[in-house]
Amino acid sequence: MTPQTAECCEISHTEAVEDCLRTIFKLAGRKVPVTTSGLAEQLRVAPPTVSAMLKRLEAGELLTRSAGHEIRLTGHGERHARGVTRRHRLVETFLVEVLGLNWDEVHEEADILEHALSERLEDRIDAYLGHPTHDPHGDPIPPRKGRHVESWASPLGGVPAGSRFRVERVADDDSAALRYLAERGVTPGAELEVIDREPFGGPLWVKVGAERHALAPMLADLVHGEVA
Repeated sequence: MTPQTAECCEISHTEAVEDCLRTIFKLAGRKVPVTTSGLAEQLRVAPPTVSAMLKRLEAGELLTRSAGHEIRLTGHGERHARGVTRRHRLVETFLVEVLGLNWDEVHEEADILEHALSERLEDRIDAYLGHPTHDPHGDPIPPRKGRHVESWASPLGGVPAGSRFRVERVADDDSAALRYLAERGVTPGAELEVIDREPFGGPLWVKVGAERHALAPMLADLVHGEVA
């Protein structure tokens, strides 16, 4: 039972439950169809384990499953998922801004700490940080109350050559990719010039300041933002 387990639910909000809710919320925000196999891959567990979890969450009215097996959070489930996501992103921000960790080091640490954070400590961290609106990867931090928008802007991989691009958000699933991008200055707030795109799945050439860098398609698709 976690410090913030809600009394409104008939099921215990274990770490596994919270991880599942947050992952569904994350995938839905990226407009990725949420399926059992996709969740199993993200959570790094066997599909039967995810199926059993989904049955519990569906019985607790935290999610629904369509005839095509797509998984969607109910309003109740989304509220809990936003709460876990808020704690996760606040912890990531605290670890970077206060403890000095690199942005590629904090995702797994936050996966652990998000479950142990009391509401009181969550609020103290939020106040200490000055009520941040985004974490180090550019992900928006859901407010305790009020409206939250989780949508993702366009990926860098789809931007035509000759464009200027402002980075808003970088997917944080791959620590090695985050290190690589940070070393090249591709972080939230950076402005890039898209120089060229090699054919047949080749790299995207971008300019950051005075430096030119080649980004493989999988890296370019992790970077989201707006054409300037």
